[in-house]
Amino acid sequence: MAREEGRRLLSLRSLFEGINIKKFQKHFALFITFLKASTFTFAGGLAIVPAIERDAVEKYQLLTKDEFMEYATLSQTMPGVIALNCATLVGRHAAGFLGMLAAGFGAILPAFSLMVVATVLANMVPQQGPILGAMRGIRAASAALVLSAAFSLGKYNLKSGFAIILMVAAFLLVVAGNIGAPLIVVLSGVTGCIYQRIKRYRDRRRSDAN
Repeated sequence: MAREEGRRLLSLRSLFEGINIKKFQKHFALFITFLKASTFTFAGGLAIVPAIERDAVEKYQLLTKDEFMEYATLSQTMPGVIALNCATLVGRHAAGFLGMLAAGFGAILPAFSLMVVATVLANMVPQQGPILGAMRGIRAASAALVLSAAFSLGKYNLKSGFAIILMVAAFLLVVAGNIGAPLIVVLSGVTGCIYQRIKRYRDRRRSDAN
């Protein structure tokens, strides 16, 4: 009995020693970061970016600000839920496949739980009074978060005259032309590809001339 108990203790000890504490801390940090951001950000989309940046970049230092802005920009253009897109990109970069799963689970858990509760209690919530006022206040604050995230992404992405012109053109097409976002993304990608080819051709001609 004593020998068997000793073997069990040794096996448990070797199991815990085999666990990489640093990797576990990264997985937990990713889970908590996206759990908090998804729980307390009501507007979704761009509004979630500042909350993720504060924890992932500044608090836990899982990646640099430039890397985060790159992934945040990509998550806007990919199909699907922006928070989940960002979670998979950031999680994969910071801690591999398991980090991607931890971040993704943290991103979807609050929405799933709150939607289940909201569906059950929908008819019990009063449509007037303090709760309605609270929801109006939350919507107003969410608009500020969206503007803050748009400003941060703009500072990172709009670093050339071409980028500014393309941003203005896309904005006008969406607002005045009533063109859908998928077509805007495709047109922007094609325009950027053409611009890059023209730029490389001009650079090559200049180098040949010199």
